[in-house]
Amino acid sequence: MSNPIGQLNKIFDSRIRIGIMSALMVTEEVNFNELKNLIDVTDGNLATHLKTLEENVYIKVHKGFIGRKTNTTYSITTEGQKAFRAHLDALEKIIKGLS
Repeated sequence: MSNPIGQLNKIFDSRIRIGIMSALMVTEEVNFNELKNLIDVTDGNLATHLKTLEENVYIKVHKGFIGRKTNTTYSITTEGQKAFRAHLDALEKIIKGLS
């Protein structure tokens, strides 16, 4: 049996990325301001973490308009769901192994 620590995904080392992924696992789509308020981070900080998740194909970005105002929403990809679940499973194995 392999060491569960080796199964952790470095992309999810950040509390902000864990927050983003957690929100998207339970909600079909979340907009930028909702995520910013939920995770309590600055625009720039959130944007940086969203970009990393997008580059790794864990989330999809949807740009649109509400009236004349831009609205950017995010959703999790199938690959993102699988990767995040595997990360959570590894964490659970580590915790169970310590008890």
